[in-house]
Amino acid sequence: QVQLVESGGGLVQAGGSLRLSCAASGPTSSIYAMGWFRQAPGKEREFVAARPWSGDVTYYADSVKGRFTISRDNAKNTVYLQMNSLKPEDTAVYYCAGSRAYLSGSDFYTRRMYNYWGQGTQVTVSS
Repeated sequence: QVQLVESGGGLVQAGGSLRLSCAASGPTSSIYAMGWFRQAPGKEREFVAARPWSGDVTYYADSVKGRFTISRDNAKNTVYLQMNSLKPEDTAVYYCAGSRAYLSGSDFYTRRMYNYWGQGTQVTVSS
């Protein structure tokens, strides 16, 4: 069973930066794509960013485009989310997710397409 463990969350002032990490273990060769989602209090979990494990295409929610970057380190089986110019509305629990399925287009943005989930890491942006 694939396991995903996030780290790197915390409290930051508006305009600041954080880098989240997601370390994958287990049969990671079964993962086709990795993504980041977030859930603010009282809201649905929403898509943030995603990419195939191999290849360079990336996908972003409009709300984070130009501020967040998803990247990977294959040797470490780790995916990162670099978050710059943070805003109070970015405050949420951030979840790492992995998909076994071959994803294309809008699949990357769809929560139910992801099979594996981490426990989440809290990001709080103060104004």
